[in-house]
Amino acid sequence: MTGSRPKPVRTLRLLQGLAGLLPVLLLIVSSPAAPAASLSQPVVFCRLPTDRTPASGLAGGMLPSDYGEGASLVVLQPDGSISRLASDFASACDPDVSFDGEHILFAGQRSLRDPWNIWEMRADGTELRQITHEALDGRRPIYLSTFYTITSSEPWYTVLFERQDGVSNEAGTAPGNSLYTVRLDGSELRRITFHPGNDLTPFLMQDGLILFSGWRMLSDPRFPDGRIGIYGVQTDGIDYSFFGGLEGERVQLMPTLSTHGLVIFVEADRVGWDGAGTLAALRAQRPHHSYSSLTAKIQGLFHSPSPLADGSLLVSQRAATGESVLRLGRFEPASGDFEVLFTLPDSHILHAKLLAPRPEPDGRSSTVRPESPTGKLFCLNIYESDQAVGGLEKGSVERVRVIEAMPRTEGSPTDQANFLDSGHSAVPRRLLGEAPVEPDGSFHVDVPADLPVTLQLLGQDGMALASCDWIWVKNREYRGCIGCHEDPELTPENRFVQAAARPANQLTLAPERRRSVTFRRHVLPILQTRCSGCHGDADGVLPFGSLADEAGAWGAYEALLTKQAGGGSARGPLVEPENARTSQLMWRLFGRDTSQGPDLEAQTMTQIPSDHVELLSDDERRIFVEWIDLGAQWDLPAERPGETEEGATP
Repeated sequence: MTGSRPKPVRTLRLLQGLAGLLPVLLLIVSSPAAPAASLSQPVVFCRLPTDRTPASGLAGGMLPSDYGEGASLVVLQPDGSISRLASDFASACDPDVSFDGEHILFAGQRSLRDPWNIWEMRADGTELRQITHEALDGRRPIYLSTFYTITSSEPWYTVLFERQDGVSNEAGTAPGNSLYTVRLDGSELRRITFHPGNDLTPFLMQDGLILFSGWRMLSDPRFPDGRIGIYGVQTDGIDYSFFGGLEGERVQLMPTLSTHGLVIFVEADRVGWDGAGTLAALRAQRPHHSYSSLTAKIQGLFHSPSPLADGSLLVSQRAATGESVLRLGRFEPASGDFEVLFTLPDSHILHAKLLAPRPEPDGRSSTVRPESPTGKLFCLNIYESDQAVGGLEKGSVERVRVIEAMPRTEGSPTDQANFLDSGHSAVPRRLLGEAPVEPDGSFHVDVPADLPVTLQLLGQDGMALASCDWIWVKNREYRGCIGCHEDPELTPENRFVQAAARPANQLTLAPERRRSVTFRRHVLPILQTRCSGCHGDADGVLPFGSLADEAGAWGAYEALLTKQAGGGSARGPLVEPENARTSQLMWRLFGRDTSQGPDLEAQTMTQIPSDHVELLSDDERRIFVEWIDLGAQWDLPAERPGETEEGATP
């Protein structure tokens, strides 16, 4: 950008005085209206009429709404004149500009009944063509740099976008969506993120890394509903990792990179329909230890920041309270100054991008081979950990358990979500298997590619001491980590680990052979044969009632998972999903406090009866351990009593 900038107050007064002269509804090339302040090049943005504004966000404010119906693409010239592109679309939104400034990507609906698909046209609106032809909505496309594989003769260009997966997200509160790539000619559609939740608002860094926002369920009391943080992944889906730290607000969206090396994003505790919030930043060179807040709520809520050459940002902004439109402005991160550039009184301005050439980020090569069905996971030392698992003593971890996620189709019941208010995952799970952890803390496993998995470190009695977030490997990827929840900015010690001296453990069972552990199919038979004789309707500790019918079985399940008179203790319910070692039920079955590692200082029960130890065999106790550590699932898929069972896995 060149040219001097008027002072913000002067610009705002000028626009306010001329606002009534703007021919807002006439979105063809118009006579010059209010000058676009200091803009020296055209800008393309999404115009959303205020009468098409959704009422609120999704999932209780964790996600923005699926806004965009009735939106249009508008080009703003420096003299204030505006013109509409793709005028025959019922909805057009989410523009991105090619590196040479000659083309525009966008998400569009020909009619309101159509799914959102990805389209491209020249910057003047000609040569329109459809790139994707999907039945599920695709949004927020961005251009990627060159990409090639070891078998390709020359590189090609691809597009990245969000697409719904046809399943519910991990929390069971909204449709799940992931990131996909596709060639500009519409071929080779590939999914590159596999978390069973929500991956959204991608941005391409200059080194070719993709930043995006991801909703993850965390075992952190600060975030009982999980957290949307900033993550990174390569364009072929490898090297997925947490990019930002845990500082800042619960929801962090729309990351972008300023020319001064700041990753700037929008954040809020909970978001409204548009996902707007205050602005915050990370330093790209040290993202885990460099968080800073850039604006306060009194300065308004910001949306869709986009970098300019001088280090400032194009950004939309509205008042934090009351009804107000998102207006186009420029934000200077160094000073915190914001100046208004353009306003449409009856419409919101979103996703503004400079319609001009920009530096092309680095291209990427890939060794991913789609014909290879597996990839490898390895860890150098699980004891090299942060405070979350820092209490683990050397030698306390015996094995690693690998679990797959089985996302539910949209609309399927989520029984755990109805009875738990603790933010635990509602995604059904199956066991891929276990592998040994070497004395030096290393392990090495081979797992199916393109499958969300979580790892659990197992200690005494096979109980999980720590778990990781959902991760995945791509086909033929070798994915490694220094430790378990280690500081991502550490450099590993240069040594040959013991697990590398042998072949990887094969945890690659076919889907039909993978084992689930559920209450209805595995725990209930044990309760019927071992427990119901003593714990009947009148029992004050485990008031199971009759286990002979579905209603009685459901009552027993609820009794274990909810805090109630007679069940549990002052600490809570008898079963803590995903935490067998801290579940009081396990203390009763093992006759001792089974807390280990990080839980050594947990509050113990007044009395732990030891008369239950001999009632169950080792295999039966293991079923209880695995059932709880896998999330204390009712069944696969989770169903309510009386509903038809389909597709349950034994």
